[in-house]
Amino acid sequence: MDFYKHMVAEAIKLKENLTRHAYDIIVIGTGPVGIRAVQELQKLDSSKTIAVFGDEPWKPYNRVQLSSLISGDIKEDSLYSAYDLTSFTSVSTFFNNKIAEIDRYTKNVIDSFGKRYSYNKLILATGSHARIPQIEGVQLKNVFTFRDLNDAQNLMSRSVSTRKTVVIGGGLLGLETARAMQRFNTEVHVIEHSTWLMFNQLDNRGGSYLTRHVETLGIHVHVNHRVKKLLGDTKVTAVLLENDEIIECDTVIIATGIIPNSKIALDAGLHVGKGIRVNNHLLTNDKNIFAIGECAEHKEKVYGLVGPGLEQAAVVAHYLNGKTTRYLGSISATNLKVMDYPVFSAGDTGMNAREREEIIYQDHQKEIYRKILIINGRIRGAVGIGEWPGVNRFQEAVENKRRIWPWQINRFRAQGLLWNTTTSENVIDWPATAIVCNCTGVTRGQLDDAMKRGASTVFEIANVTGASTVCGSCKNLVTDFIGGNSKPEPVKGFKALITASLVGLIATFITFLLPSLTYNSTVQAGFNIDILWRDSLFKQISGFSLLILSILVSLISVRKRLRKFINLIDFSYWRSAHVVVGTFTIIVLLTHTGLRFGDNLNFYLMLVFSSLLLAGSVAGITIGFEHKLPRKQALQLRKYATWSHILLLWPLPALLGFHILKTYYF
Repeated sequence: MDFYKHMVAEAIKLKENLTRHAYDIIVIGTGPVGIRAVQELQKLDSSKTIAVFGDEPWKPYNRVQLSSLISGDIKEDSLYSAYDLTSFTSVSTFFNNKIAEIDRYTKNVIDSFGKRYSYNKLILATGSHARIPQIEGVQLKNVFTFRDLNDAQNLMSRSVSTRKTVVIGGGLLGLETARAMQRFNTEVHVIEHSTWLMFNQLDNRGGSYLTRHVETLGIHVHVNHRVKKLLGDTKVTAVLLENDEIIECDTVIIATGIIPNSKIALDAGLHVGKGIRVNNHLLTNDKNIFAIGECAEHKEKVYGLVGPGLEQAAVVAHYLNGKTTRYLGSISATNLKVMDYPVFSAGDTGMNAREREEIIYQDHQKEIYRKILIINGRIRGAVGIGEWPGVNRFQEAVENKRRIWPWQINRFRAQGLLWNTTTSENVIDWPATAIVCNCTGVTRGQLDDAMKRGASTVFEIANVTGASTVCGSCKNLVTDFIGGNSKPEPVKGFKALITASLVGLIATFITFLLPSLTYNSTVQAGFNIDILWRDSLFKQISGFSLLILSILVSLISVRKRLRKFINLIDFSYWRSAHVVVGTFTIIVLLTHTGLRFGDNLNFYLMLVFSSLLLAGSVAGITIGFEHKLPRKQALQLRKYATWSHILLLWPLPALLGFHILKTYYF
């Protein structure tokens, strides 16, 4: 009887475990990638029940800002703002609750207390842990790693007492750690076994610029050196390099890379290589289990950056909501301030590319170095050190392999820019998928969503999306985005501009479409209209009037280049005058030609002149209506019309000169 009661009790307990703790989706991992997956899922369908498990005792926090926490630049409270899940009523959070096992056959996960939670779909965002190199002495006291908030708190305590710190690893994390440990005037050394700092993101020259900057901050840099041994009895006292150089220290921090957390997946029978292997839908070999972030291996590649993981989170969320989405890989990109020094890298940095063209721009005085890599006429990579205006547009161009033209290459060699500075750089004109904030992976589309939900200031958008909350380098882009969404004002004198341009447009169409005026068959009438284009005197009057008007209409270009006149008359009045004079030019042109295009030289001159006036009229109308058109459409129309107008102007002086010479010579 007791046995029967025991079996009934166990059955009831099992049923409770399988029903009371049942969720549509379970996410293992409370890092940025796991939290982004939850946020994306809730945005698409808030009715799904989701459970989130994390093995750390804290609420989800921003890991990217941990070095700023150590240096004292931020307080701990600011780590949590963008990762709050309390607003989602259908999300259950389990912090300090490690998942120890996955039971794929019953679709359950089991925590370290033995409690079971059932799922319909499971997302593994287990992240990674620090890679500890095989160096003798790493077990000594005062040897630290730096991956999570617990490590950060340990280093904050240690930063008060340490006098000499060695950081092993010259990547992004190692450099940020080195800077943070200088807080109390500690002597800091960085040891990197590669030939330059940030080896995976920069090239040799870029690494040299970065080394020089780091050393100016008082940090000692040792590149192309390997650590042979950590010295000391119970505590670390020095680092021995392979060249037998000894660097005395009381603290060592290891920042030599990561190893994906894949053991739980391996124990469950999932395929594991470098990480948990996934397909283009981020699915493992189990159709109900996904893996994203630093624990996932996609096409034999594990991404050690947060950006690709955030992309993967969005793909999984859309896929689970019936969307046709695929993850085809990410272009590695770094756009951060390393020790307040802008560092940018995207795509192929040139180490492994073949048949490539490298274009370099340098300004030693301003400590600026920029390089773009072009393969088959398309930009495939970029590297930059120092300030770089419009750098996010370069990243978008690399990601989409934009075609680069010869004149853009010449501009880059001379100015370090591919696009004219007058070309719009506003974020609002970028594709929805273009990344605005590299630290948090926020795209332009997510800024749109935040604004639709009522965020209207940089602070509000930062709270909703996390953009600009880490290094702050994208804050100006968020500011531009907000300004670009405001209602545009019409240009001054837009009504006069539109009216004159419409008259010019109609007159130009008359020139192209109406037949030429015929000569009178008799001279008996008192006045014959054809005298205007048959009589030499009238022909010269209209011809020279046309020449004078052409010179006047070209003065707008002179005005742009003579800075003394910039403040005399507002540019809008110059532009209106330009269009009005252009309209009179068309009328005089009709008088001079009688709607005839002529032959040979006259035909080409008339064709160029008419096309020039047509392009100018279209440009004027576009500018006048610009405040009513969609921003991107208005910019494109204006760009094409204006450039057509300028290009058609080039052959005109030569054709006019030959026309006048021909007329008077013959």
